[in-house]
Amino acid sequence: MARNPQRRALLADAGLRVLAAAGARGLTHRAVDAEAGVPTGTASNYFPTRDALLGALGERVFERYAPDEAVLARLAAREPSVDLTTDYVRYIVERTTREPYVTRALIELRLEAARHPELGRGLAEVLRRGYADDVAFHAAAGLPGGAFEIALLHYAVDGLLLDLLTTSIDAGFDADEVVSALVSRLVGGAAPRPGAAGD
Repeated sequence: MARNPQRRALLADAGLRVLAAAGARGLTHRAVDAEAGVPTGTASNYFPTRDALLGALGERVFERYAPDEAVLARLAAREPSVDLTTDYVRYIVERTTREPYVTRALIELRLEAARHPELGRGLAEVLRRGYADDVAFHAAAGLPGGAFEIALLHYAVDGLLLDLLTTSIDAGFDADEVVSALVSRLVGGAAPRPGAAGD
């Protein structure tokens, strides 16, 4: 049976809100239906099992993170530099904090994936693909650093997002200042390494 993609997205967004607010234990098909304002049974028609629902939420997170092509075009028009890398990372932080529940839901998904191997395999594949895409993009843009530096940025930005969107250490530093320091310290001394995806 054909499924309405708009309805699927509506349900997935509702699922992300439920997951962010109530955690994995609170994520049920009935809760998603209630959050989306649709008849009971709608979510289970689109996502017949809990694993299918969780997998769909993982996919939806990355759809919601998709960058604006106009912003990317403006950034791509500049000369490669550490400053440009900083602005790319700033844009990542902007996208992932614009609607905090989306990133909180991803954090919940990653925790749930650690407990459930099937979900873990699917989510790990998505995360690895995202990292590989970032490395390839970085190399194609001629930005400083390679696969190792991109991994460092992933680890650092994930930690920053965890602090910004959950219980914080409240160190009092501005997030933009933190991003600038992370990029300059992690990739500032690295040379551009096109094709470094195998590093």
